[in-house]
Amino acid sequence: MKTEYDLSAMKSRKNPYAAKLKKQMTLRLDPDVIAYFKAQSAEHGIPYQTLINLYLRDCMASHRTLNMTWSS
Repeated sequence: MKTEYDLSAMKSRKNPYAAKLKKQMTLRLDPDVIAYFKAQSAEHGIPYQTLINLYLRDCMASHRTLNMTWSS
């Protein structure tokens, strides 16, 4: 294998599958929720946004539903 490659003649193009992998969105979270996931992120070495996505994916896979009762 060569130690150097000349990539200057190579034409770049966008990955056609990148848009299908993840969707960017804005999500408003409380500061303490973000702090919790950032702390977990530092502990486990996983980016906090990935950690939030993994948690939500786990909720989806286990069909976890929200059980809320409103006090009157």
